[in-house]
Amino acid sequence: MHITREFKGKARPDAATRDRLPPGQFVTSDFPILTAGPTQRTGLNDWTLSVQLGGKLLARWDWKEFAALPQTEMKTDIHCVTKWSKLDTRWRGVTIDDLLQAAGLAESPAGFVMAHCDGGYSTNYTIADLIDRRAMVATHYEDSPLPASHGGPARMLVPHLYFWKSAKWVRRLAFKEQNVPGFWESLGYHLRGDPWREQRYSGDE
Repeated sequence: MHITREFKGKARPDAATRDRLPPGQFVTSDFPILTAGPTQRTGLNDWTLSVQLGGKLLARWDWKEFAALPQTEMKTDIHCVTKWSKLDTRWRGVTIDDLLQAAGLAESPAGFVMAHCDGGYSTNYTIADLIDRRAMVATHYEDSPLPASHGGPARMLVPHLYFWKSAKWVRRLAFKEQNVPGFWESLGYHLRGDPWREQRYSGDE
């Protein structure tokens, strides 16, 4: 894993903040940049997002079409498996619920999803972790377009899971019948990654 920005330090949490921190986490005011490889840079004119079931393409949007979909703002805490947490982050994008509706799907066609990203990265989810407005494809952070270093032009945002699940540079969501491991999961990370249960590695409950 590449870390391209130093931490500014650990903030000392008060009682209210401690209730928002999963076990083993500390608060940082910085937004560290961690990647599994080089930063990917895709121009808006070349960017598309696809939804796929098996070998069948269900929907595809270019950047203008995606930007025209319903936009949602989300204020949330995020928690990295490397043990930093950042509180009250603000994002904007398209929820997975709205994405499914735009694809003409009244419900998910399968129980699991794999996110495929530029640079060869992938990560897996249960559909339950993505719907009910729990997750989005985010394009903005703190009212500004996402820079490439933070996954722009678009990344997954699944804030109730460890932040490696909020995959940068997302380009395709593939629905699957089985829960297939993604990049980090195939290297020993947990299939789900719930920070409140400290699901860091495959042997964790």
